[in-house]
Amino acid sequence: MSAFLSSRRDFLKAAAWAIGTLGVSFKATRVYSSAGDDPLRVGYLPITDATPLLIAHARGYFQEEGLKVERPVMVRSWSALAESFLTGKFNVTHMLFPIPVWMRFKNKVPVKVLAWNHTNGSAITVKAGSSIRGFADLAGKQVAVPHWYSMHNIILQMGLRKVGLHPVIQDQSVPLHPTQVNLFVLSPSDMPTALAGNKIDGYVVAEPFNAVGEMKIGARIMRFTGDIWKNHPCCVVVMNEGLCGSRPVFAQKVINAIVRAQLWTLNNFSRAASILSRDGERYLPVSEKILLRAFRGYDLSTYGKGAFPKAIHHPDWNTGRIGFQPYPYPSATRLILGEMGQTLMEGNAAFLKELDVDFAARDLVDDTFVRKAIADIGGLAKFESVDIERPWDREEIIEL
Repeated sequence: MSAFLSSRRDFLKAAAWAIGTLGVSFKATRVYSSAGDDPLRVGYLPITDATPLLIAHARGYFQEEGLKVERPVMVRSWSALAESFLTGKFNVTHMLFPIPVWMRFKNKVPVKVLAWNHTNGSAITVKAGSSIRGFADLAGKQVAVPHWYSMHNIILQMGLRKVGLHPVIQDQSVPLHPTQVNLFVLSPSDMPTALAGNKIDGYVVAEPFNAVGEMKIGARIMRFTGDIWKNHPCCVVVMNEGLCGSRPVFAQKVINAIVRAQLWTLNNFSRAASILSRDGERYLPVSEKILLRAFRGYDLSTYGKGAFPKAIHHPDWNTGRIGFQPYPYPSATRLILGEMGQTLMEGNAAFLKELDVDFAARDLVDDTFVRKAIADIGGLAKFESVDIERPWDREEIIEL
């Protein structure tokens, strides 16, 4: 039996298992094909994390690579995106980095991380007029996260542990101990409405929903996640391992286009906001004005010295509200895998305690395609300052 057929069978088994576990009725009628004419099918959530995939389509980069590509399809939840990937509706998506960890090592889905899709791009947002200044003030509060397996949940809980608070997962009607913080999953698009309706005290999520909170309901950014963990990954580009193996030229072309889109976006935030907005090509259901805030709203006069709350503690890091850097640094992968084992999540996450972090980091990520794409576009220095002698390594910096 060929490796392709074996991977395909394993993929279908994993898809059926995962869908059953999620309680979703979805007929798995389409999985990836090894045929050379199978088009690129992109799925995404309506968040700025998806920008490289969307810009690569809008500016014709996929097409210029010779790929047949359908217009990217927007879905409304991470669970729906994962299910659609599992059943082959999409053959390339962005996903929150911890989701493919869950898929590969708990559910045995042959998913591979091929590149980072973006860095930073998220924040903790609190109610207008709230006295919440920092993590310690979240004691006894109700805070929403977009998914248990998310960088948002990981970074939020890192902050809570630092100040001696304990996350719990329980019904909102149950009284909280003064040292507890209740966490629950809420769709990103529902978060600003829930905050405005006093149903929650805060949320941690990707853009543009922090910008939506600021501009629509007067919410405040408590802290940017990229000011906690410098240039942290959030969403990654994923593909089925069997597809990468059977169609490496296809995979390379996809990553070439995405890396090109990342570099273009870094140099053209205003134009990207116009293209993606509901006023432009309608990839995202928000205005250009909101997207401009999500891309570029990171000034110290608003969020730094003297601000309430102080959302930027480290202006010397010279980071932005969102960044686009494609290389999946192994140091970050190892850190995420280690932190996931300390993060409270709903459901059985015992598999995380058994992971060999070094093995899992190597097994999850295939950087072959992105290394070539980065080299072809001029090197990592095009995206950020790097150590010339060790461009593929970095030190992870976390300061809460």
